[in-house]
Amino acid sequence: MLDGKVVLITGGARGMGAATARRCVAAGASVVITDVLVEDGTATAKDLESRFIPHDVTNHDQWAEVVEEVLDDYGRLDGLVNNAGIAPSAPLEQHSLDDFERVLKVNLVGVFLGLKSVVAPMRASGGGSIVNLSSAAGLTALPGTGGYGASKWGVRGLTKIAAIEYGPHRIRVNSVHPGMIVTAMTLPHGAVSGEGRFPLATAGRCGEPEEVAEAIAFLLSDAASYITGAELAVDGGWTAGETQLLSRGDGE
Repeated sequence: MLDGKVVLITGGARGMGAATARRCVAAGASVVITDVLVEDGTATAKDLESRFIPHDVTNHDQWAEVVEEVLDDYGRLDGLVNNAGIAPSAPLEQHSLDDFERVLKVNLVGVFLGLKSVVAPMRASGGGSIVNLSSAAGLTALPGTGGYGASKWGVRGLTKIAAIEYGPHRIRVNSVHPGMIVTAMTLPHGAVSGEGRFPLATAGRCGEPEEVAEAIAFLLSDAASYITGAELAVDGGWTAGETQLLSRGDGE
């Protein structure tokens, strides 16, 4: 599905990023993962026989260095997964300005810099695919998400702008919106595997990183050649509607 493609994945040390890297390697891609978690990233890359580059996605110069290294090693860049992110949680009244600005810088500015950094090499290669990780919090209002929710709504909009601007260069740009996925980031928020553990989703459970990875790999592939500017919710139906209205079980 991804034979011969070169894919760059930010935040690839663990969680959904690592699962996506694993799925892309299995599909035949050459994968480069980046992260600020150097120890975890190095271990993941070793396990996958892939390349790891330490990388702060908020740093413009580091983006240029990462892309240059990828081109030096592989000669092309076909896919980018803007996955790196942080998820602080607090009511707006208690959300400090520093925390709000920090999450916007990582989650939204990081995506912006990624979009800017890869367009030239993708255009030179004749096209490519970019997948931006938004969230269920970028599709609906979730209390307590503060800067996180704002950043993910921003990613959603930025994705559509990039899809329109990059379309003439045969570069597709889509957003994926995971729900409650079991990762190190969501464990403090109650994410846990198992049926019946997340009643807010009509699937009745939290998702697994591998389920998100499947969606991302599809969007990176030529099988999604006519999909751009789209929003793909991988949330077990969480944002589809109000499941609690079914709780009485009598159809009323």
